[in-house]
Order: sequence, then C-alpha cells, then structure tokens
Amino acid sequence: MDLSSNQQPEFDYLFKLLLIGDSGVGKSSLLLSFTSDTFEDLSPTIGVDFKVKIVTIGGKKLKLAIWDTDVMLRCDALGMASCRVYDVTRRETFTNLSDIWAKEVDLYSTNQDCIKMLVGNKIDKESERVVTKKEGIDFAREYGCLFLECSAKTRVNVKQCFEELVLKILDTPSLLAGSTGVKRNIFKQKPQPDASTSSCC
Repeated sequence: MDLSSNQQPEFDYLFKLLLIGDSGVGKSSLLLSFTSDTFEDLSPTIGVDFKVKIVTIGGKKLKLAIWDTDVMLRCDALGMASCRVYDVTRRETFTNLSDIWAKEVDLYSTNQDCIKMLVGNKIDKESERVVTKKEGIDFAREYGCLFLECSAKTRVNVKQCFEELVLKILDTPSLLAGSTGVKRNIFKQKPQPDASTSSCC
C-alpha cells in the first residue's frame, strides 16, 4: 500500500534502539535473525552496524532503527532503549555486565525512563551453558532490566526480545515525545547536543 498517496504517515513512531555487548556474543546474528529471518555465524562487527525494520506492534506501525555495536555510543546520537547481549556459554561476557555495562548506564544515560533489556544468547548450546537463567533473572531484577534468553541460530525468542522492548517504550509516554514524524530521514538528521528526548542506557 502506498501511504504517501493519501498523505498518511509512513509510520506512527520511529524508535531508536541500541544493541550492545562483548565481541562474539552474537549481536549481529541476533539482529540479522530479527530483520531478515535468517541466521549467519557472522564475524565480529568492527565499529557500528545499522539496520531498519518496519513492524506493527500494539496496533502501531513502527520504524525500528537498530544500532549494533560493541562500544557505547553517545546517547544523544541514539535512542530510547538498549539491549545488552551476553553469551550463556561464556562466563566473562556475563561478568562484564556488572563491571562495565552498569557503569556505562550511569555515565551515558540522560533519561531515567529509557528502557534496558538483558538478553542471554546462544541457548541452542545448552550443553555448553555456564550462565544459568536464574543468574540472568537476578541481575535483571537488581538493575531494573527486562530479561529474556534467546537463540539467534534457532530464532527462539528473537522476535519476542524486540517486541518486549517496543511494547515497553509504547507504555512510556516520555519516550514517545518527538518520536513521530512523516517523511523523516533518519540518515540525514544530525544529533542535537541538548536533545532531551534522545537517550540510551
């Protein structure tokens, strides 16, 4: 359907999401699994990767702009939620959550309402698991995060990860301010230094 012909918005909201985690935890594979419904065992991302997906969730047509990175980017350049991924088969990627991620949240967050999610990836390798689901749940409770385990390879819970993030954003009025728009070109927009509605955690 050509929405431009009747002057309808191309989407109801633009949501900017940050996917972050240690190298090799499967962020790029997770993003590819969500945006393309395919799986590839990808090489670690150098710098930043970026994908866009249009979805309909909660009765709203949403444009999701998702950054994939192993470094924390400036909050005013990104958006409303961060998804920190760890590998359930590598203890150090989980240990780094409290050593690194929690400090990054305090350092970079400019909006206390931004959504945080903790994702344990590679549950298809159950025989190699070293981080229990209970550990993930306990960490998420301590730091006020959503939590889910998934497998980018088998696509178990991949869609649910992003749906839960989006539904939480939709339920947070302060994050919706300024996220609507018609014919917005997110690639040409320059981040505003004092943008109070753009933050990441």
